[in-house]
Amino acid sequence: MEPDFRRIEDDALRLLDQLCRQPSISAEGQALQETADLVGELLAEAGFEVRQLRADDGPPAVYGEQRGQSAYTLLLYNHYDVQPVDPLELWETPPFDPSLRDGCLFARGAADNKGELAVRLAVARAFREGGMLPIGIRWIVEGEEEVGSPHFDEIVRRNAELLRADGCLWEGAPARLGDGRPSIGLGFKGALMVRLDVRVLRSDAHSAAAAVAPSAAWRMVEALSTLRDRDSSVRIAGFYDSVVPPTDAERHALEDESDSIEEDLREELGSDFGGLTGAPWRERLAFGPTCNIAGLTSGYTGPGLKSVLTARATANLDFRLVPDQQPEEIHELLRSHLDAEGFEDVEITVLVSAEAAGTPIEHPFVQRVAHVAQSVAGARPSITPRIGATLPIIASLDRHIGVPGVAAPGNPFHFGARAHAPNENVRVDDVGRAVRFTYALFEDLATAH
Repeated sequence: MEPDFRRIEDDALRLLDQLCRQPSISAEGQALQETADLVGELLAEAGFEVRQLRADDGPPAVYGEQRGQSAYTLLLYNHYDVQPVDPLELWETPPFDPSLRDGCLFARGAADNKGELAVRLAVARAFREGGMLPIGIRWIVEGEEEVGSPHFDEIVRRNAELLRADGCLWEGAPARLGDGRPSIGLGFKGALMVRLDVRVLRSDAHSAAAAVAPSAAWRMVEALSTLRDRDSSVRIAGFYDSVVPPTDAERHALEDESDSIEEDLREELGSDFGGLTGAPWRERLAFGPTCNIAGLTSGYTGPGLKSVLTARATANLDFRLVPDQQPEEIHELLRSHLDAEGFEDVEITVLVSAEAAGTPIEHPFVQRVAHVAQSVAGARPSITPRIGATLPIIASLDRHIGVPGVAAPGNPFHFGARAHAPNENVRVDDVGRAVRFTYALFEDLATAH
């Protein structure tokens, strides 16, 4: 009998509303234990045996396990933490008071990543009501993804046997792209995120002293200017030495990717990307390492004017890394570069370190997910060999348990979702699409053994 997908969709929206009312901001340490407890309760109500896993002083990761009718076991990964809400004044409705309007649900965390968590919960609940799940499911929901998952590797190392599975669904890809095709991601870039600090004076001074005294702001700007050329090429010696180019299969996938990815991102960002377009644009997005200034702070930036000579300056950088760039090596190269350019006084503090990781396009698990995605959507999936963002957990899962995984189109995410920005949202229609895919995949995997 055909499942009542509308009822499952409504259940997912109710669960999403409940989850999004928790202000679980990991960067600020807000409501993490409370949200973990809520996630545990929801998993238990869906028939999972639940426990909380910890490493050192980090917030708990919630673990759930439930047997299925078949021997196949699927590992699910999600996170319950969200980004800060600043600037609050740009939100049209309160970020933790979910609002339905214009066919979308608006709330912090709706797209990243509570929407997918709610969809998977609703599907599991629907199967449970009819008896057993078709497959065994092991589920880990962490609370630090938005700050780089600093304790996740240790949690996986300590609990590897609990997490072993035949396949894994990471945080997912969009259920529908602009042209209607479902999206599948096979890997993520690595990352090195650092803070640079420089101090040149004992304290801030009147800007009249700029005639004879140094400025921390100028010192930092001069250091930053050595890192990159105007064409975005990174000038750090050795930065590109370990880069592995995409394989023929990956290039073929890039050529077949949906054009709507470029169109939607161009629309969202209001950029022409310097004239780069088509397959070369997609290859740079997927396989181009980056050096980005994520933040720059010095002196006074409030209303009016304060004539100040700055004593200190800080910059946050993030490097997105591709195979086989290692974050530790890039850190060393950055230190050597600054020293060679005469900036020995600029201090480096590592904030996040993560390796690039993914699953080969030829893997049977990838092909199975792609087949289900096409049968549900009625359109050929757009397969991205490497997503430009970073998901640190993939390298940990690969290193400790070796489970193949994908970012599957069971995520109600779209390019206008404004994840990490004010007015984050998911489209209600995409919740329904994500439900249908997830339900179909669980059924299909039951025949995998």
